[in-house]
Amino acid sequence: MKKTLLMFTNYFYPEVATTGQILTELAEGLSETFDVTVICEVPSYAMLLEERYKTKKYYFERHKGIKVVRVRVPEVNKQSKKSRVKYILSYFFNSIGATRKLGKFDLVFTVTQPPVLGGILGTIGKRLTGGRLMYQIMDFNPEQTIAVNYAGNKAVLKAMMWWDKRSCRNSDVVVTLGRDMQETLVKRFEGEKVPNNVVINNWIDEEKIFPLPKDDEKVMAFKEEYGLTNKFVIMTSGNIGLYYDFENIVKIIEGHKDNPDVAFVFVGDGLVKPKLQGYTKEHQMDNVVFVPFQKKEDLIYSLNAADIHIVTNAKGIKGVSVPSKIYGILAVNKPIWGILEKGSEAWRIVEDSNCGTLVEAGDYKKMSESLADMITNRDSFVKKHSTGRDYLMKYLTKQQSINAYRDALLSIL
Repeated sequence: MKKTLLMFTNYFYPEVATTGQILTELAEGLSETFDVTVICEVPSYAMLLEERYKTKKYYFERHKGIKVVRVRVPEVNKQSKKSRVKYILSYFFNSIGATRKLGKFDLVFTVTQPPVLGGILGTIGKRLTGGRLMYQIMDFNPEQTIAVNYAGNKAVLKAMMWWDKRSCRNSDVVVTLGRDMQETLVKRFEGEKVPNNVVINNWIDEEKIFPLPKDDEKVMAFKEEYGLTNKFVIMTSGNIGLYYDFENIVKIIEGHKDNPDVAFVFVGDGLVKPKLQGYTKEHQMDNVVFVPFQKKEDLIYSLNAADIHIVTNAKGIKGVSVPSKIYGILAVNKPIWGILEKGSEAWRIVEDSNCGTLVEAGDYKKMSESLADMITNRDSFVKKHSTGRDYLMKYLTKQQSINAYRDALLSIL
């Protein structure tokens, strides 16, 4: 009989958020070994709830043999802190209620979403179910909050750190997504016993995301739809949020607004997107294009439509999170303009694979120079740095990471 595994993740299929896609694939992969149950929110990443998810507190479903318990959350205005807090607390408390209904489990998995509360949810789940706990640190908080000055109350930040360290101590194994994040975990517990931990990279499904020829019919259709035909496309794809310094990067891009054969493309959504749209409109940056989140099955076409992809994190994010978008870019074998902190996991991947050029986050002079150089020498740059997929296939495949999770879970039974 399979051992039972309870997974907490606010985003799960059919959510388009990267977190939801990765954790759905993880649950699917682990279901070969474990009897998996997932507690997640009703689909709400697009901020609006479907009518069928507005009447009950819990919805019991199945996805590829996985038991799925969806908990109701309110519709959220991502521009409102009050709305976001209401949503987070609804997910947290309703997930605890769902756990009480499910009985005992051998293993519990939780992730750092919502920040800090995800870890507390895992600790509570461990006590309620009697299972051994794996805590996946997707983002370190309060470190991430501090890095972008999103909240400045020192007492709150101190409490957040205390609670999340407690969650790490209560875990039987902590998973970090990069070598720099493992270093942050060790630093957190300086002078104390460091919790049992392992580094497991995120991934993209490299069998579904791969290089396509430039004349692929659907790639060309994507480019035509968004006015990118015959353009040299520099793209960022994913969350357009607080932790990527886009508000300063767009000012660097502005220096090329009069270059008609270059297009800068933002694919996705997030808190900063409206500000970028306002800035580019005000400054008449007609070669900046905003594209909605792409369905999972269409991601291959948008990723292949770019000539160069931007991978960025704001200064201070090193060791706090790893931009998951890098794996899809490696999979389609596109060069990377990396705006990152030296020694971060993404920096090391670009450096080790020679798949792009790197600029220190916050060095806007170098940023401007490197962008101009890439545009001027575009053909030679693309040819030289189309090396990412070979590296991915050797070190960072989906199955390698899922196997690592399976091994780590089996090791704590």
